[in-house]
Amino acid sequence: MEALSRMRFARISPQKLRLVCELVNGKPVDQALSILEFTPKKGAKMVAKTLMAAVANARDQQNVDEDKLFVKRATADTGPTWKRSMQRAHMNSTKILKRTSHLVVVVDEQPS
Repeated sequence: MEALSRMRFARISPQKLRLVCELVNGKPVDQALSILEFTPKKGAKMVAKTLMAAVANARDQQNVDEDKLFVKRATADTGPTWKRSMQRAHMNSTKILKRTSHLVVVVDEQPS
């Protein structure tokens, strides 16, 4: 049985978050957490937190063994974009797009 956890409206661009998600897809949970612990990116902390929530959901709702869990899927989708502007020279302005992400982490039990 798979369990999932979502982090919505994360203040990081989806492109940056996808780089971290690719590191943990298909890995056992303990190995994925150790990879995320030593990854020097902002998104690694967000993915680790969401992964721990997914493990807790699996443990509480389906009574599965935590040692058999692996990361089935970790995806980062585009959330709403905050639109801002910055004043520039000669009465001009440029757009600034502050991107957000929706992170979904799915864990599942490895078949015996």
